[in-house]
Amino acid sequence: MTDVPFGPNSRRKSKYAPRTAPGAEGARTSAMIASLDAEGRETIATPFGTALCELAAQRDDVVGLSADLSKYTDMHIFAKEYPDRFYQMGMAEQVLISAAAGLAREGFMPFATTYAVFASRRAYDFIAMAIAEENLPVRICCALPGLTTGYGPSHQATEDLAIFRGMPNLTIIDPCDATETAQATHAMAGIDGPVYMRLLRGKVPDVLGEYGYQFKPGKAQMIREGRDVLFISSGFMTMRTLDAAAQLAKDGTDCAVLHVPTIKPLDVETIRAEAAKSGRLVVTAENHTLIGGLGEAVATTLMTGGIHPTFRMIGLPDEFLDAGALPILHHQYGISVEAICASVRSWL
Repeated sequence: MTDVPFGPNSRRKSKYAPRTAPGAEGARTSAMIASLDAEGRETIATPFGTALCELAAQRDDVVGLSADLSKYTDMHIFAKEYPDRFYQMGMAEQVLISAAAGLAREGFMPFATTYAVFASRRAYDFIAMAIAEENLPVRICCALPGLTTGYGPSHQATEDLAIFRGMPNLTIIDPCDATETAQATHAMAGIDGPVYMRLLRGKVPDVLGEYGYQFKPGKAQMIREGRDVLFISSGFMTMRTLDAAAQLAKDGTDCAVLHVPTIKPLDVETIRAEAAKSGRLVVTAENHTLIGGLGEAVATTLMTGGIHPTFRMIGLPDEFLDAGALPILHHQYGISVEAICASVRSWL
Protein backbone atom coordinates (compact mmCIF):
# COMPACT_ATOMS: atom_id res chain seq x y z
CA MET A 1 0.00 0.00 0.00
CA THR A 2 1.29 3.46 -0.83
CA ASP A 3 1.28 6.48 1.44
CA VAL A 4 -1.88 8.56 1.03
CA PRO A 5 -1.48 12.04 2.59
CA PHE A 6 -4.69 13.50 1.15
CA GLY A 7 -7.93 12.47 -0.53
CA PRO A 8 -10.85 10.23 0.46
CA ASN A 9 -8.55 7.61 2.03
CA SER A 10 -6.39 10.09 3.94
CA ARG A 11 -6.09 10.74 7.65
CA ARG A 12 -8.88 13.15 8.56
CA LYS A 13 -7.77 16.74 9.10
CA SER A 14 -8.94 18.81 12.04
CA LYS A 15 -12.11 20.88 11.75
CA TYR A 16 -10.65 23.64 13.89
CA ALA A 17 -9.91 26.97 12.27
CA PRO A 18 -6.53 28.71 12.65
CA ARG A 19 -6.18 31.69 14.94
CA THR A 20 -3.64 34.50 14.79
CA ALA A 21 -1.64 35.08 17.95
CA PRO A 22 -0.38 38.49 19.11
CA GLY A 23 3.14 39.10 17.85
CA ALA A 24 2.94 36.43 15.17
CA GLU A 25 0.94 38.22 12.47
CA GLY A 26 2.06 37.44 8.96
CA ALA A 27 3.73 34.13 9.83
CA ARG A 28 2.94 31.51 7.24
CA THR A 29 3.90 27.88 6.91
CA SER A 30 2.36 24.61 5.86
CA ALA A 31 0.28 23.16 8.67
CA MET A 32 1.84 19.76 8.05
CA ILE A 33 5.51 20.70 8.16
CA ALA A 34 7.29 21.00 11.48
CA SER A 35 8.78 24.48 11.09
CA LEU A 36 11.44 24.16 13.73
CA ASP A 37 14.19 25.80 11.67
CA ALA A 38 12.62 29.28 11.82
CA GLU A 39 15.66 30.48 13.79
CA GLY A 40 17.72 30.21 10.59
CA ARG A 41 19.82 27.26 11.70
CA GLU A 42 21.46 24.72 9.45
CA THR A 43 19.33 21.63 8.91
CA ILE A 44 20.06 17.98 8.23
CA ALA A 45 17.69 15.99 6.03
CA THR A 46 16.09 12.76 7.29
CA PRO A 47 18.40 12.09 10.26
CA PHE A 48 16.30 9.16 11.49
CA GLY A 49 16.02 7.37 8.15
CA THR A 50 19.70 7.87 7.38
CA ALA A 51 20.81 6.65 10.81
CA LEU A 52 18.52 3.63 10.58
CA CYS A 53 20.16 2.65 7.28
CA GLU A 54 23.58 2.98 8.90
CA LEU A 55 22.44 0.78 11.78
CA ALA A 56 20.97 -1.79 9.39
CA ALA A 57 24.29 -2.00 7.56
CA GLN A 58 25.85 -3.08 10.86
CA ARG A 59 23.04 -5.37 12.03
CA ASP A 60 21.07 -7.74 9.84
CA ASP A 61 18.37 -8.13 12.50
CA VAL A 62 17.11 -4.56 12.00
CA VAL A 63 13.79 -4.36 10.14
CA GLY A 64 11.45 -1.43 9.48
CA LEU A 65 7.68 -1.12 9.51
CA SER A 66 5.27 1.72 8.81
CA ALA A 67 1.51 2.28 9.01
CA ASP A 68 1.09 3.92 5.59
CA LEU A 69 3.30 6.85 6.63
CA SER A 70 6.80 5.92 5.50
CA LYS A 71 7.30 9.19 3.60
CA TYR A 72 6.19 11.17 6.62
CA THR A 73 8.35 9.39 9.20
CA ASP A 74 11.52 9.18 7.05
CA MET A 75 11.12 5.39 6.92
CA HIS A 76 11.03 5.64 3.10
CA ILE A 77 14.81 6.09 3.20
CA PHE A 78 15.17 2.68 4.83
CA ALA A 79 12.52 1.13 2.57
CA LYS A 80 14.44 2.17 -0.54
CA GLU A 81 17.77 0.94 0.80
CA TYR A 82 16.48 -2.30 2.33
CA PRO A 83 13.23 -3.23 0.52
CA ASP A 84 13.41 -6.85 1.65
CA ARG A 85 13.56 -5.72 5.31
CA PHE A 86 10.69 -3.22 5.14
CA TYR A 87 7.00 -3.95 5.82
CA GLN A 88 4.19 -1.59 4.85
CA MET A 89 1.27 -2.39 7.17
CA GLY A 90 -1.30 0.09 5.86
CA MET A 91 -3.60 2.25 7.95
CA ALA A 92 -3.69 -0.25 10.79
CA GLU A 93 -1.60 0.78 13.79
CA GLN A 94 -2.73 -2.15 15.92
CA VAL A 95 -1.61 -4.53 13.18
CA LEU A 96 1.66 -2.60 12.91
CA ILE A 97 2.38 -3.10 16.61
CA SER A 98 1.33 -6.75 16.58
CA ALA A 99 3.54 -7.48 13.57
CA ALA A 100 6.49 -5.72 15.23
CA ALA A 101 5.96 -7.83 18.35
CA GLY A 102 5.94 -11.01 16.24
CA LEU A 103 9.13 -10.04 14.46
CA ALA A 104 10.81 -9.32 17.80
CA ARG A 105 9.82 -12.75 19.07
CA GLU A 106 11.54 -14.25 16.03
CA GLY A 107 14.82 -12.52 16.87
CA PHE A 108 14.54 -9.31 14.87
CA MET A 109 14.85 -5.72 16.10
CA PRO A 110 11.84 -3.92 14.59
CA PHE A 111 11.68 -0.14 14.15
CA ALA A 112 7.99 0.71 13.78
CA THR A 113 6.94 4.19 12.66
CA THR A 114 3.67 6.09 12.60
CA TYR A 115 2.38 9.36 14.04
CA ALA A 116 2.58 9.79 17.80
CA VAL A 117 -1.19 10.28 18.14
CA PHE A 118 -1.90 6.95 16.50
CA ALA A 119 0.64 5.00 18.57
CA SER A 120 -0.36 6.53 21.89
CA ARG A 121 -4.14 6.73 21.49
CA ARG A 122 -5.01 3.97 19.04
CA ALA A 123 -2.44 1.26 19.73
CA TYR A 124 -1.78 1.68 23.46
CA ASP A 125 -3.21 -1.66 24.60
CA PHE A 126 -1.40 -3.54 21.85
CA ILE A 127 1.89 -1.95 22.86
CA ALA A 128 1.22 -2.80 26.51
CA MET A 129 0.17 -6.42 26.00
CA ALA A 130 2.18 -7.51 22.96
CA ILE A 131 5.42 -5.57 23.54
CA ALA A 132 5.92 -3.98 26.96
CA GLU A 133 4.65 -6.84 29.10
CA GLU A 134 6.93 -9.21 27.21
CA ASN A 135 9.81 -6.69 27.32
CA LEU A 136 10.46 -7.12 23.60
CA PRO A 137 13.08 -5.03 21.73
CA VAL A 138 10.64 -3.07 19.56
CA ARG A 139 11.54 0.54 18.78
CA ILE A 140 8.44 2.69 18.25
CA CYS A 141 9.51 5.92 16.53
CA CYS A 142 6.71 8.44 16.07
CA ALA A 143 6.53 11.69 14.14
CA LEU A 144 4.47 14.81 14.97
CA PRO A 145 4.99 14.78 18.74
CA GLY A 146 3.35 17.57 20.73
CA LEU A 147 2.75 20.73 18.71
CA THR A 148 4.75 19.98 15.55
CA THR A 149 1.81 20.05 13.16
CA GLY A 150 -0.91 22.58 12.60
CA TYR A 151 -3.58 20.01 11.72
CA GLY A 152 -5.26 20.23 15.11
CA PRO A 153 -6.21 17.63 17.75
CA SER A 154 -6.49 14.73 15.29
CA HIS A 155 -2.72 14.92 14.66
CA GLN A 156 -1.27 16.79 17.66
CA ALA A 157 0.11 14.29 20.18
CA THR A 158 0.12 16.71 23.08
CA GLU A 159 -0.37 13.99 25.73
CA ASP A 160 1.74 11.08 24.45
CA LEU A 161 4.32 11.29 27.25
CA ALA A 162 1.59 11.29 29.89
CA ILE A 163 0.07 8.21 28.27
CA PHE A 164 3.33 6.28 27.99
CA ARG A 165 5.12 7.28 31.20
CA GLY A 166 2.99 4.87 33.20
CA MET A 167 3.82 1.85 31.02
CA PRO A 168 6.31 -0.54 32.69
CA ASN A 169 9.51 -1.56 30.84
CA LEU A 170 9.20 1.28 28.30
CA THR A 171 12.11 3.65 27.70
CA ILE A 172 11.00 7.09 26.44
CA ILE A 173 13.28 9.38 24.41
CA ASP A 174 12.55 12.97 23.31
CA PRO A 175 15.49 14.11 21.13
CA CYS A 176 16.31 17.77 20.56
CA ASP A 177 17.55 17.94 16.99
CA ALA A 178 19.07 16.13 14.00
CA THR A 179 22.30 15.31 15.82
CA GLU A 180 20.52 13.67 18.72
CA THR A 181 17.90 11.94 16.58
CA ALA A 182 20.65 10.17 14.65
CA GLN A 183 22.65 9.35 17.78
CA ALA A 184 19.60 8.04 19.63
CA THR A 185 18.65 5.83 16.68
CA HIS A 186 22.01 4.09 16.94
CA ALA A 187 21.89 4.00 20.75
CA MET A 188 18.47 2.32 20.82
CA ALA A 189 20.08 -0.87 19.54
CA GLY A 190 21.81 -1.21 22.92
CA ILE A 191 18.74 -0.57 25.12
CA ASP A 192 17.03 -3.57 26.68
CA GLY A 193 13.29 -3.83 26.13
CA PRO A 194 10.97 -1.56 24.15
CA VAL A 195 11.62 2.09 23.33
CA TYR A 196 9.29 4.93 22.38
CA MET A 197 11.05 7.84 20.62
CA ARG A 198 9.43 11.11 19.60
CA LEU A 199 10.60 11.64 16.05
CA LEU A 200 11.66 14.86 14.33
CA ARG A 201 11.46 14.18 10.60
CA GLY A 202 12.29 15.86 7.30
CA LYS A 203 14.75 18.77 7.45
CA VAL A 204 15.67 18.92 11.13
CA PRO A 205 17.75 21.72 12.70
CA ASP A 206 21.26 20.86 13.90
CA VAL A 207 21.79 22.49 17.30
CA LEU A 208 23.73 20.23 19.63
CA GLY A 209 26.49 19.39 17.16
CA GLU A 210 28.30 22.64 17.92
CA TYR A 211 28.46 21.67 21.60
CA GLY A 212 30.18 18.34 20.91
CA TYR A 213 27.09 16.61 22.27
CA GLN A 214 26.79 12.82 22.53
CA PHE A 215 23.48 11.20 23.44
CA LYS A 216 23.66 8.91 26.47
CA PRO A 217 20.54 6.86 27.29
CA GLY A 218 19.09 7.81 30.65
CA LYS A 219 21.38 10.82 31.13
CA ALA A 220 20.61 14.53 31.32
CA GLN A 221 23.38 16.84 30.14
CA MET A 222 24.19 20.46 30.87
CA ILE A 223 24.41 22.32 27.56
CA ARG A 224 24.88 25.82 28.97
CA GLU A 225 25.81 27.01 32.47
CA GLY A 226 24.12 29.95 34.19
CA ARG A 227 23.67 31.44 37.66
CA ASP A 228 20.17 32.99 37.58
CA VAL A 229 17.83 30.54 35.84
CA LEU A 230 17.99 26.78 35.29
CA PHE A 231 16.01 25.58 32.28
CA ILE A 232 15.28 21.84 32.38
CA SER A 233 14.05 20.97 28.90
CA SER A 234 13.49 18.14 26.45
CA GLY A 235 12.90 17.75 22.73
CA PHE A 236 12.95 20.81 20.50
CA MET A 237 12.25 22.96 23.55
CA THR A 238 15.97 22.69 24.29
CA MET A 239 16.51 24.61 21.04
CA ARG A 240 14.07 27.20 22.31
CA THR A 241 15.58 27.49 25.79
CA LEU A 242 19.06 27.93 24.32
CA ASP A 243 17.73 30.76 22.15
CA ALA A 244 15.83 32.23 25.10
CA ALA A 245 18.98 32.07 27.21
CA ALA A 246 20.84 34.07 24.55
CA GLN A 247 18.07 36.68 24.48
CA LEU A 248 17.83 36.93 28.27
CA ALA A 249 21.60 37.35 28.51
CA LYS A 250 21.13 40.74 26.82
CA ASP A 251 19.11 41.75 29.88
CA GLY A 252 21.87 40.52 32.19
CA THR A 253 20.00 37.32 33.09
CA ASP A 254 22.33 34.31 33.08
CA CYS A 255 20.53 31.06 32.18
CA ALA A 256 21.64 27.44 32.34
CA VAL A 257 20.12 24.79 30.07
CA LEU A 258 19.92 21.18 31.27
CA HIS A 259 18.79 18.93 28.42
CA VAL A 260 16.79 15.84 29.43
CA PRO A 261 16.37 13.62 26.36
CA THR A 262 15.34 10.49 28.27
CA ILE A 263 11.99 11.05 29.96
CA LYS A 264 11.95 7.51 31.33
CA PRO A 265 14.07 6.46 33.11
CA LEU A 266 14.62 10.02 34.33
CA ASP A 267 18.10 11.13 35.40
CA VAL A 268 17.00 11.90 38.95
CA GLU A 269 20.51 12.37 40.31
CA THR A 270 21.56 15.07 37.83
CA ILE A 271 18.25 16.94 38.02
CA ARG A 272 18.34 17.05 41.81
CA ALA A 273 22.00 18.08 41.91
CA GLU A 274 21.46 21.00 39.50
CA ALA A 275 18.18 22.17 41.03
CA ALA A 276 19.71 22.09 44.52
CA LYS A 277 22.17 24.85 43.62
CA SER A 278 20.78 27.83 45.49
CA GLY A 279 19.52 31.10 44.04
CA ARG A 280 18.30 29.87 40.65
CA LEU A 281 14.78 29.92 39.33
CA VAL A 282 14.05 26.42 37.98
CA VAL A 283 11.91 26.32 34.82
CA THR A 284 10.90 23.17 32.96
CA ALA A 285 10.12 23.51 29.25
CA GLU A 286 8.47 20.84 27.14
CA ASN A 287 6.58 20.33 23.88
CA HIS A 288 3.76 18.54 25.70
CA THR A 289 0.79 19.28 27.89
CA LEU A 290 1.67 20.41 31.41
CA ILE A 291 -0.25 17.35 32.61
CA GLY A 292 1.88 14.25 33.08
CA GLY A 293 5.03 15.20 31.19
CA LEU A 294 8.57 16.35 31.97
CA GLY A 295 7.48 19.20 34.26
CA GLU A 296 5.46 17.01 36.58
CA ALA A 297 8.19 14.35 36.55
CA VAL A 298 10.79 16.94 37.58
CA ALA A 299 8.48 18.41 40.23
CA THR A 300 7.98 14.96 41.77
CA THR A 301 11.72 14.32 41.64
CA LEU A 302 12.50 17.54 43.48
CA MET A 303 9.75 17.24 46.08
CA THR A 304 10.57 13.64 46.95
CA GLY A 305 14.23 14.60 47.19
CA GLY A 306 13.53 17.42 49.63
CA ILE A 307 14.59 20.11 47.14
CA HIS A 308 12.36 23.21 47.01
CA PRO A 309 13.55 25.88 44.55
CA THR A 310 11.29 28.50 43.04
CA PHE A 311 9.76 26.36 40.31
CA ARG A 312 7.80 27.14 37.15
CA MET A 313 6.64 25.11 34.13
CA ILE A 314 6.42 25.99 30.44
CA GLY A 315 4.38 23.69 28.23
CA LEU A 316 1.13 23.28 26.37
CA PRO A 317 -2.22 23.88 28.07
CA ASP A 318 -4.60 21.12 29.15
CA GLU A 319 -6.89 21.52 26.16
CA PHE A 320 -7.32 20.50 22.54
CA LEU A 321 -5.27 22.96 20.50
CA ASP A 322 -6.14 25.05 17.45
CA ALA A 323 -5.15 24.34 13.88
CA GLY A 324 -3.01 26.81 11.97
CA ALA A 325 0.54 27.81 11.08
CA LEU A 326 3.10 26.57 13.59
CA PRO A 327 4.87 29.88 14.35
CA ILE A 328 1.50 31.38 15.25
CA LEU A 329 0.49 28.38 17.37
CA HIS A 330 3.84 28.22 19.17
CA HIS A 331 3.54 31.87 20.14
CA GLN A 332 -0.11 31.51 21.07
CA TYR A 333 0.57 28.60 23.41
CA GLY A 334 3.68 30.05 25.03
CA ILE A 335 6.47 27.90 23.61
CA SER A 336 8.06 30.39 21.19
CA VAL A 337 11.37 32.01 22.15
CA GLU A 338 9.64 35.35 22.69
CA ALA A 339 6.96 33.79 24.89
CA ILE A 340 9.55 31.93 26.97
CA CYS A 341 11.52 35.12 27.54
CA ALA A 342 8.38 37.00 28.54
CA SER A 343 7.43 34.29 31.03
CA VAL A 344 10.88 34.18 32.63
CA ARG A 345 11.02 37.98 32.95
CA SER A 346 7.65 37.95 34.68
CA TRP A 347 8.87 35.34 37.18
CA LEU A 348 12.17 36.98 38.12
